[in-house]
Amino acid sequence: MRGDGRARGGPWRVDHRPHQGEPLIIFLNGTSSSGKSSIASELLRVLDTPYFHLSVDAIGALRAVERTLELDGPELADVLRRTRAGFHRAVAGMAQAGNDVVVDHVLSEPWRLQDCLDVWEGLDVVFVGVHCPPDELERREKARGDRVPGQAAAQLPFVHQHGLYDFECDTSTSSPRECALAIRGFLVQATGKRAFDELRGRTRRHGPSPG
Repeated sequence: MRGDGRARGGPWRVDHRPHQGEPLIIFLNGTSSSGKSSIASELLRVLDTPYFHLSVDAIGALRAVERTLELDGPELADVLRRTRAGFHRAVAGMAQAGNDVVVDHVLSEPWRLQDCLDVWEGLDVVFVGVHCPPDELERREKARGDRVPGQAAAQLPFVHQHGLYDFECDTSTSSPRECALAIRGFLVQATGKRAFDELRGRTRRHGPSPG
């Protein structure tokens, strides 16, 4: 794990936010079945303030199943886009109200990252890449039984294409708890410009990616 800063024994009672009292968004991005939700659950246990775990899947699950199944292709695509755009704004609203948030998302379309960059401007975001190799993703999909086979592999070429994170972890070599502890350690030590600030600057210099 890049920037690994794990806790070493004893109680850990450090305000990990660079500006004390300001809310923090820990943004976990990775493919389906990469382990984001498991890391988020562990982060809620090991961080020292009461974080909320906001997941794009959980937001989607709130939508009426029967009515969603009745939609044709273009209608469904429009609803899914609005769902994800609403999710981004829900995260912003929680943080703007003063809450610390762990976000669990899949940036498989360029517009999703661009929308987050726009909507979360002025908020402190630590961008975490959650990686997992294709063979392990396939094994997890089969074991779970609630995922479309090949979904994660199809997302893999797109999810990390922006190429910049504050911190990265690999769930094929580290457990969710080890990843969470490493992220916690990084938060205490992290200084300087955030990845989101750099990515936002890139889009303003060169224009946003299509999609």
